[in-house]
Amino acid sequence: MNDIALSLDTVWMLLAAMLVFFMQPGFALCEAGFTRSKNTANILFKNFVDFMFGSLLFWFLGFGFMFGSDGAGFIGMPNFGNLSFYDGNLPVEGFLIFETVFCATSATIVSGAMAERTKFSMYVIYSAVISLFIYPIEGHWTWGGGWLCNDAADGFMMRTFGDVFHDFAGSAIVHSVGGVLALIGAMALGPRRGKYAKDGSSRAIPGHSLTLAALGVFILWMGWFGFNPGSQLAASGAVNRTAISHVFLTTNLAAAAGGVATMFLTWFRYGKPSFSLTLNGVLAGLVGVTAGCDLISPLGAVVIGLLCGTMLVYSIEFIDHCLHIDDPVGASSVHGVCGIIGTLMTGLLSTSNGALYGHGWGFFGAQCFGILVIVLWASACGFVLFYGIKKLHGLRVPARIEDEGLDIYEHGETCYN
Repeated sequence: MNDIALSLDTVWMLLAAMLVFFMQPGFALCEAGFTRSKNTANILFKNFVDFMFGSLLFWFLGFGFMFGSDGAGFIGMPNFGNLSFYDGNLPVEGFLIFETVFCATSATIVSGAMAERTKFSMYVIYSAVISLFIYPIEGHWTWGGGWLCNDAADGFMMRTFGDVFHDFAGSAIVHSVGGVLALIGAMALGPRRGKYAKDGSSRAIPGHSLTLAALGVFILWMGWFGFNPGSQLAASGAVNRTAISHVFLTTNLAAAAGGVATMFLTWFRYGKPSFSLTLNGVLAGLVGVTAGCDLISPLGAVVIGLLCGTMLVYSIEFIDHCLHIDDPVGASSVHGVCGIIGTLMTGLLSTSNGALYGHGWGFFGAQCFGILVIVLWASACGFVLFYGIKKLHGLRVPARIEDEGLDIYEHGETCYN
C-alpha cells in the first residue's frame, strides 16, 4: 500500500508539472496579445528561450544551488548535473522536472515587461542568469531548507519571530522575484518610443489581439491548478486529498474575485469595464493567493482576490503615470505588487497562525521580513544585471528596429504573413 501511495503521489506531481509547463504558452499568448503584431515572433521565441535554457541550467547547476546542503543557509552546493545528492521520498528526476517548471515561470515573467525593445541576445543572457543564480539562491532560503524556513528552535527566524516564512507555491519566491526583476528591467530599458508625450502624459499603445491575451489567461488559470495544488507534492491519503481539494478551491475563488474587483473598479473609474485590465485582475488574484492557499479559508481567498484585483489598477496607474516606467503587460504590478500583497495577507489571514485569527503577530512579522529580504535580493540582482548589461553591451535595439518591429530584424521572419 505504501508503494501504491508513493506511485500515486509521483503521478500527481508529474501531472501538476505538466500543468505548470502549460503555463508557458499561457504567458506567451498573453504577452503576445498585449503587444503589437510586429513583435509577436520575438515574444513567442523568448518564452521558448526561458524554458529551453532554464531546463538545461537548472538541471546542471541551479537544482544544486537550490536544494543542495551548505550548512550556512545561503546557497546550496552546485551539483553539475549529478542528482544523487537529493534525498527525498519522491523520485529525484520527477522532483527536478517539477521544480524546473517553476524556475522557468519566474524567468518568463520578465519577458512581457521588457517587450518590444530588448535585444534578443541580451534577453538570452539575463534569462540564463535568472534561472542559474537569482531564482535558485532565494529558493534555497525557502523551499531548499535555508535560513528563512529553518524551524530549529535556535534558528534566526524562530528566535526572532517565533515562526518561519511561509510561501506555499510561490507568491514571493516565484512571482515577486519575477515582478521586481521585470520592473527594474523595464526601468533600465526606458519606455517604448512614443509612449510618453513631451509633457510627460502617458499614451496608450494597444496590443494587437485581446483574443490571444484572453486565451493566454484562460490557459494560465488552468495551469495554476497545477501550480498551487501540485505544491502539496502528494495526493494519497485523507490529509493530502483534503489539502489539494482545499487549495483548488481557494485558488479558483481568488482568481474569480480578482477579476470581479478589477472589472467593477475600472467600470467605476473609467466609465466602462476594461476587458484587458480584468484579464490582469484574474492573474492578480491568482498571484496573491499562491502564498497562503493552503492556510487561508475560502473567505480569506476571496478577500485576497478582491484586494489584489483592486490594487492592481492603482499599481498600474502609479507605475505608468507617476514613475513613467513602461511595462506593456503590467507584469510588475500583477506579479510583483500582488505577490507582495498575497505574502503579507497570508500572515494576517492564515487560520492556523494568522494575526487576524488571534494567533499573535509573530507569523505576520516573519512574512514581512521574508518578503522584504526576497525583494531586496531581487532588486540588488536586477540592478547589477540589467544596468551592467546596459553599460557593457546595451540592452535596447536601435530606434529603427523598434519602429519597424523586432521580428524581421532580430529573427528574419514575421509571425503573420
